[in-house]
Amino acid sequence: MDIEKQKELVEREDGLSKTLGMEYISTPEPDTCMARMKVNERNRQPFGFPLGWCHVGTGRKTLQAWALRHYARRKFAWVSTSVANHVRTVVEGQTVTAYGKLQFKGQTLHEWQVDIKNEKGDLISTVHVTNYIITPPRKE
Repeated sequence: MDIEKQKELVEREDGLSKTLGMEYISTPEPDTCMARMKVNERNRQPFGFPLGWCHVGTGRKTLQAWALRHYARRKFAWVSTSVANHVRTVVEGQTVTAYGKLQFKGQTLHEWQVDIKNEKGDLISTVHVTNYIITPPRKE
């Protein structure tokens, strides 16, 4: 998914992406998206391991920041289900990369699978996300 135009907008905004230090990456496949995050003092536990919610946040934000802008313009996504499984950990100084793949795209539901991997390509976490797509009400 080519996200270069949207990257500038998101990088100017405050929010979870900037707080965690996430970097978004364009992919050649139209139904995929990626984000990378270095584990550091902004997103780790006192022991140097990343917080579990950072993995979930990386996965969900990867999808919502990019995929929603690509697939459902002028609409919002409400996460109806988010299930994360953590199978390994990384330590401070290492980088994780989230690879999101659209599994189903309906009019009101989008299903995504996000694999989060370490620098060697080992699976760290998986996040399965169901987004409910809604159109905001018109202001009268």
